[in-house]
Amino acid sequence: MAGLPELAVTGSTGNLGGLVARQLADAGMTQRLLVRDAGRAPSLDGAVPVVFTYGDAVLTRAALEGAKTLFMVSAAEAEDRLQQHFTFVDAAAAAGVRHVVYTSFYGAAQDCTFTPGRDHFATEERIRSSGMEFTFLRDNFYLDFLPLLAGEDGVIRGPAGDGVVSAVAREDIARCAVAVLRDPDVHTGATYNLTGPEEITLARGAELLTESTGRTISYQPETLEEAYASRASYGAPQWQLDAWVSTYMAMAAGEMAGLSPDVHGLTGREPLGLEEFVAKARL
Repeated sequence: MAGLPELAVTGSTGNLGGLVARQLADAGMTQRLLVRDAGRAPSLDGAVPVVFTYGDAVLTRAALEGAKTLFMVSAAEAEDRLQQHFTFVDAAAAAGVRHVVYTSFYGAAQDCTFTPGRDHFATEERIRSSGMEFTFLRDNFYLDFLPLLAGEDGVIRGPAGDGVVSAVAREDIARCAVAVLRDPDVHTGATYNLTGPEEITLARGAELLTESTGRTISYQPETLEEAYASRASYGAPQWQLDAWVSTYMAMAAGEMAGLSPDVHGLTGREPLGLEEFVAKARL
């Protein structure tokens, strides 16, 4: 891997990683794009695709040889995602990576209500113990997902009660990541909580979506039992059902509440709110 860029970026074929890779290229930074399929890698100035998979230690170590800074987007949700993360982190450390910038989750903890948040916390701990420097970007719920919560009938269903969420746009997360990656040493050991500018209930979110899109959206609270029953027809495995339902339960528990100044602190710009996001996305 001699001669390859010292900055490695995962997730460039996805939404968040793709935004980060494009913004890095626009800033004139060279990068190696870690992808499962080189043919799907975005064509960007100064970007070189390198094949890897999260769960393959040998391939990952080879892909990261000579890399100094790594942007690690969490792997796709899977029952064994945590083990994939551990394999990837260990291989990165063995390859000599100095600094990992990891996209974690807001309120990540060993016992947090949102089940994938527990895996994010365990991944943070693995990175902490790896010997590599680190920066954690703890993203709140994606603002981009809020308009997608409504079913075909326009109803958002879930056991969120009157809990609030401080959802943040992927666009703002990407800008924060780029700010860190352009000068990672300044952010060594930092954990940033990335939120939007507002705490909103799903009922209020439904009202704003109705006003902004012209589509009638409403929120229907569910009990925990109703939430599992209404999703049973999808045929998803239990771990996936738990992840879906616990998203709403975390809101009800207040674990997605709270506003952080970190987006503005990293980017110098206020984060997008729901109305502004919808207008910009032309939903």
